[in-house]
Amino acid sequence: MKKIFKIIGLAALLFLVYFGYTTYPKLDLISGFSAKSIASGHFIDNRSTEIIEKGDNDIEMNTLANNNINENGKFATASVYGLKERKAIYREGLGATLINDDFDVSKPYEVPKRIKSDNNLPFPYGNKEPKDSAFVNVDYAKLNAAVAKAFDAKGQKAKRTRSVLVIYKDKIIAEKYDTGFNKDSKILGWSMTKSITSALFGILQKQGKIDINKPAPIDEWANDERAKITTANLLNMNSGLEWEEKYDKICDATKMLFQDADMSQAQLKKPAQFKPNSHWNYSSGTTNMLSGILRRQFKTHQEYLDFWYSALIDKIGMSSMLVETDMAGNYVGSSYGWATTRDWSKFGLLYLHKGSWNGEQILDESWVKFTATPTNTSNGNYGAHFWLNAGGKFPDVPKDMFYCSGFQGQMIAIFPSQDLVIVRLGLKEDPGFDFNGLLSGVVGSLKK
Repeated sequence: MKKIFKIIGLAALLFLVYFGYTTYPKLDLISGFSAKSIASGHFIDNRSTEIIEKGDNDIEMNTLANNNINENGKFATASVYGLKERKAIYREGLGATLINDDFDVSKPYEVPKRIKSDNNLPFPYGNKEPKDSAFVNVDYAKLNAAVAKAFDAKGQKAKRTRSVLVIYKDKIIAEKYDTGFNKDSKILGWSMTKSITSALFGILQKQGKIDINKPAPIDEWANDERAKITTANLLNMNSGLEWEEKYDKICDATKMLFQDADMSQAQLKKPAQFKPNSHWNYSSGTTNMLSGILRRQFKTHQEYLDFWYSALIDKIGMSSMLVETDMAGNYVGSSYGWATTRDWSKFGLLYLHKGSWNGEQILDESWVKFTATPTNTSNGNYGAHFWLNAGGKFPDVPKDMFYCSGFQGQMIAIFPSQDLVIVRLGLKEDPGFDFNGLLSGVVGSLKK
């Protein structure tokens, strides 16, 4: 009997050692992800804890979290086996923010001033229902079949698409939502938010307030080799700075998103590993540093908060959009933009029309061209905070297609040669979801 107890004790000890080595360090990130996801999904899109847990949080290890929502206090908490409890608070206008014990929840805060115009125009230039339209060169049977194929059959969780929207010549020709979602559902775009951040630099460039080809305006780099890094290098993700972005482990990106109070500092503090424009490396830290650079262009925090909406988001009628902030008040430009599927499509239309929106030139045409020009060393896959098909990633899709892309398969695909925008939002990314099949199927439904 004693031998059995010794064996059980040894097994328990080995389990604790294994747990402590492999899992315990991740608990802070697991509970952080879960608390933030629960708070955002519930308070931004009115989703229940059950829906969020079965959908947004249905990721390996994140299912270990125990979650709670405090309706009166407008916050969510999460822990794993009662350990490492994290808290995310919701503030109107700023979204949900994962906080630490040092954060003063009673401190006054500024919120962006929104101007949501009601111009009585139909979609896309207004928020009224779009006019019915039919095109003789569209094979609607083939189109609808391609869209339907993107969704799971009832009870399945293989494709996990939440919405697909197809816009041809400014008209909606296909629109489909999964059960529980509709045209008013706000969905997290994850890294599609990076493209929003990029557009704001295009607006400042058009206004003559910044020159992206000059060294990035970061005083902390003035006296070392990083002084040669331009803002364009940052937008192209080829600054040469050290950064690790692998979401299946503790890395620079996960520590920044779920532990840092000021996310604009994570990349800024990293050393240079390569010369600028010689090594492409995808970095969410770079985008949040760019958000910090944007903040430095304004005299006040209020002006920075307002600019994202007044210069771009509200300007093109993305009235549902909300970009969330970190504890320091920076927009998390790498990851935390929410909007309806239709509003995400408006951003794609802005680029389809070379920066013009209903007659007003928001971005210079040259900026859109820069955006869709392959970055050196990216093998034709990346431009300026947009992804490209120039390298043929999607073999059956036109190579002039460029797109916004986010974690779990968020996409706004822009086809200049087809006068077409396709939005797909969901929970499964390439190659688990067949993007080549969806995109080529839609393009193939347009008769030449």
